[in-house]
Amino acid sequence: MTVIAIPAACRRTPVALGVCLLSFTAFWAAQRAAHVSMIDLMVYRAEGAAVRAGGDLYALRATAAHLPTTYPPFAALLFTPLSLLETAPLRALATVGNLALLVVFVRLSLKLVGHARVETTWWVAAAAVWCEPVWTTLRYGQINLLLAVLVLWDLTRRPAGGYDRWTGMGLGLATAVKLTPALFPVFLLATGLAARLEGGRGGPWLRHARGAAVTFAGATLLASAVLPYDSWRFWTDMVFRASRVGHAEDTANQALRGLLARFLHTPDPGVLWAACAALVAVLGLAVAVRAELRGRRAWAVCACAVTALLISPVSWTHHWVWCVPLVLLLWTRGRRGAALGTLLLFCSYAPWWVPHGTGRPELHLTGAELTLSAVYAGAGALFLALARTSLPRAGGEVRVRP
Repeated sequence: MTVIAIPAACRRTPVALGVCLLSFTAFWAAQRAAHVSMIDLMVYRAEGAAVRAGGDLYALRATAAHLPTTYPPFAALLFTPLSLLETAPLRALATVGNLALLVVFVRLSLKLVGHARVETTWWVAAAAVWCEPVWTTLRYGQINLLLAVLVLWDLTRRPAGGYDRWTGMGLGLATAVKLTPALFPVFLLATGLAARLEGGRGGPWLRHARGAAVTFAGATLLASAVLPYDSWRFWTDMVFRASRVGHAEDTANQALRGLLARFLHTPDPGVLWAACAALVAVLGLAVAVRAELRGRRAWAVCACAVTALLISPVSWTHHWVWCVPLVLLLWTRGRRGAALGTLLLFCSYAPWWVPHGTGRPELHLTGAELTLSAVYAGAGALFLALARTSLPRAGGEVRVRP
């Protein structure tokens, strides 16, 4: 009788998949028990309906909370099909879609850090769904996972010759939908220029940045052709009104601007925030560029993501889904203590422990409350410092082309 040996990896994968499905099922039940509104998804649906009806996109106030439209017009074009669905099936479809995107995001994050085991994707996804940024993304029906997948898909591809017609498309589309990912093409441009200044070949990075710029321009021009009035309003006016997104001091705002607003007890940190954001942008990009030139793409991508979140006028807690590749990077690079600390922090829901809500209590936080209200931004700053010290010195390292 012939006995066929089943590889251990083949036996582990179904177990990991089963645990992941069980975790997702429990997550879905918990979300239903919490009666989540998916309020942002309802805003997207209203934007799509406004496009179909020819309404004024940036005069729109959607849901009982009267939330405004804040994304570029190209996003509203993509949201148009959402207006064709009833609320219940739309919420179910968005939940299933976001859970699938989480699996893809985890897989791409593992690819970024150089981990190839398929079963690990299921184990990590089973745990990641419970961290606060992912939970809140699904709770609101947000698009953070979609944007992160577009960015990572673009930055983990290795086409023959280093460039093809798809290079830069993910970054360009993500930026056309929401402006925060725009720092990634800037990072590629800066890397290419730095490589040339050092006497190397900057062409691959510059072509990648050009592909992202062309895609962004194409998507934006398409939106301008379909929605000329809304496009003019957004790019000449609305894009400069950060206050439309929400109060700067909201505890959910884990960007530098939110941190300064709470620490200074002011609704508008103004020039001080602009100066701090500019400084962090320069320092964060320097870390990312240095990591990329030394062949440490995982460090570079994560440093760029954290920098973008810190310098954005508003980075809600659910924007910090980038904690997933951060934890995986720290773990696989032997920084187990830092990885576990980061994981616990993003699973602690700490920003929601401080007073928040009506009456703007965040302007009056003190002591421990201020510390808890800054944990994501603080973790991002510590990561950039750790990334800086983890890179090899300038002498003798091998540079790797993208």
